[in-house]
Amino acid sequence: MHILVVEDEVRLAGLIIQYLGESGHTAEARHDGPSGLDAARDPRVDAVIMDVMLPGMNGVEACRILRREANDVPIVLLTARSAVKERVAGLDAGADDYLVKPFAMEELSARLRAVARRRPAFSTRLEVGDLVLDPDEQRAWRAGAELDLSRREFAVLKILMENPGWVVSRTRLLEEAWDGEADLNSNSVDVHISKLRAKIDKPFGRNSITTLRGTGYRLETQI
Repeated sequence: MHILVVEDEVRLAGLIIQYLGESGHTAEARHDGPSGLDAARDPRVDAVIMDVMLPGMNGVEACRILRREANDVPIVLLTARSAVKERVAGLDAGADDYLVKPFAMEELSARLRAVARRRPAFSTRLEVGDLVLDPDEQRAWRAGAELDLSRREFAVLKILMENPGWVVSRTRLLEEAWDGEADLNSNSVDVHISKLRAKIDKPFGRNSITTLRGTGYRLETQI
């Protein structure tokens, strides 16, 4: 799993990340509420460990906002031993579990596994490098930033992401993304590819869609 650790005690956050790394996971840290909330929105995050007492915004409020946004990422709250009201508020806000400080790393790992099992295992999301597309939610992201795509741009990107590293012909794009509604001789595909590049590549300094003249387009896997 890729785990986000939101903890203002830098040393503790470092110890957690070190332990998670040794356990075969990847992890990153944030040290305040607002940046933790923003990082938790990244679709690549599989679980969040979040302290309740954070500068800028407490963990309970961050959890409440994520659930209000329909974000179902598993969240384990870290609380003080005497903070019963905080634990109750956190669970009411949508947290999946809590752990009282101080705690054993083995218990933290076990609780992460438990909350991860509750999340549906099947996902229709497509991932190519740092590009993520969710067909069910009709949303896409690059490097954690949500992309503002039109319906047709989304359809073209979806087809390319379903075939990473392979050439997709203009004819196929027209047939699948336009449902055969566009003229095969039109420049609709070229126009939408250009718009896609302006949204998914240019702002991020990338060049992920390759044009193969007379053949089609390829979404590069090394991006």
